[in-house]
Amino acid sequence: MACYVYVLGSASGDDYRTYVGWTSDLEARLAKHNAGTGARSTRGRQWQLLYAERYLNRGEAMSREWHIKRDRKFRKRLGLDWRN
Repeated sequence: MACYVYVLGSASGDDYRTYVGWTSDLEARLAKHNAGTGARSTRGRQWQLLYAERYLNRGEAMSREWHIKRDRKFRKRLGLDWRN
């Protein structure tokens, strides 16, 4: 089963946030985040998919998610590209 690691972005005024996660269905997961039924930290905001990578299994996706979560420079660069 293919799995995806994704980065979401949300801007509200001067407040900009990113969220990193993994899933087997990108469209359904984004819809859950935007419906307020995703992760608690994503509720109450509108999110856009900024970046995604495809992996062959859950373990690889979860490992990459861990690395992206710690790479703040990468996430910030994605956000700057998205907002401009």
